[in-house]
Amino acid sequence: MKTDTVVIGGGPSGLFCAATAAKRGNNVVLIDKNKLFGRKLRITGKGRCNLTNSVNISEFVNNVCTNPEFLYSSFYTFTNDDLINFFESMNVKLKEERGGRIFPISDNANDIADALVNYVKQNGVVLKTDTVKNVTVNNNGSYEIITQNGSNYVCKSLVIATGGVSYPSTGSNGDGYKFAKKFGHSVVQPAPALVPLVVKESFISDLQGLSLKNISIKIFKDSKVLYDDFGELLFTHFGLSGPVILSASSNLKNIENSNYTLSIDLKPALTYEQLDKRLQRDFKKYINKDFSNALNDLLPKKLIGVIIRLSDISPNIKVNQISKEQRINLCKLLKDFRFSILSARPIVEAIITRGGVNVKEINPSTMESKIQKNLYFCGEVIDVDAYTGGFNLQIAFSTGYLAGINV
Repeated sequence: MKTDTVVIGGGPSGLFCAATAAKRGNNVVLIDKNKLFGRKLRITGKGRCNLTNSVNISEFVNNVCTNPEFLYSSFYTFTNDDLINFFESMNVKLKEERGGRIFPISDNANDIADALVNYVKQNGVVLKTDTVKNVTVNNNGSYEIITQNGSNYVCKSLVIATGGVSYPSTGSNGDGYKFAKKFGHSVVQPAPALVPLVVKESFISDLQGLSLKNISIKIFKDSKVLYDDFGELLFTHFGLSGPVILSASSNLKNIENSNYTLSIDLKPALTYEQLDKRLQRDFKKYINKDFSNALNDLLPKKLIGVIIRLSDISPNIKVNQISKEQRINLCKLLKDFRFSILSARPIVEAIITRGGVNVKEINPSTMESKIQKNLYFCGEVIDVDAYTGGFNLQIAFSTGYLAGINV
């Protein structure tokens, strides 16, 4: 089958690229190995889909961890406002939440994915469920794509939008890297990004399932502050997760061979002095109680036992017997709850992939390969990644749009 353009990968970048190219008059075939297009998109944001962010578009590059300069053209060619307007034009109503995060009002990622697939169909894209086994370039510069089912496609332009290697159950297994290498591209070693962290402390299992809001964290490397953030955190059986941890993970490299520690300020709204006064009020209230019963107004029940053990204050001591020095040390513990970071969880558990096709070999103004004419890349297959908050999906849509208007 001959066509103008073949897009490999039916995620957000591939879908949007295909529709954009078709809208400009190209005959487009989109191939994805999943029967349900946009499969990873349908589970993003815990099934709610944090589509983008409302911050000024100039702030987007500040939220990109890897190769932010590469994305200037993409972000400004297709902005967050453009993306919001697009989905609302597709009758998907959106809302803004904390930190500028944009979600569908329905809190259902399927509404985003279905609207995108409908847009692709409206523009005449041919959707094929199949697995690409081989891609080659002919002497005349055309591309030939052979699939597992035996189909053969010949096209002028080829777009690789196959994603990374995180969430392999959604079809992201690194095929795009193999295709890129075949055309002479180098690939930066894939690594997990936006991934939970494993910590050393054995008491972590006692905190499993506890979620803390409005806390602040600091990541230290060799005693120097590397990263800080404020927001929500989740304790797991192996360590730490939640938005602030996922974003923090994108700043940590070679964890196993580095000295990373994490500090949680459990009461960031209070200074040391204010927290000490708060403790004194609580201690006065529970002056004749055991220490184990004196922190119920200050901390979640699940956290109290751990904090008491780390404080070196006997849980059975009467509150009126706690010394000033013990109280001050408790205050310090609440403001500096420390963990030693051992590793990140495996890449299959990461929300996105760090690494991918080297951006030095891609034209940032068109998404076209600098090595192979009429070969394009978009989305997570490229070596770019960002913090949580909708920034990674904006990268997918912006790079997909840029590729789509240039094929």
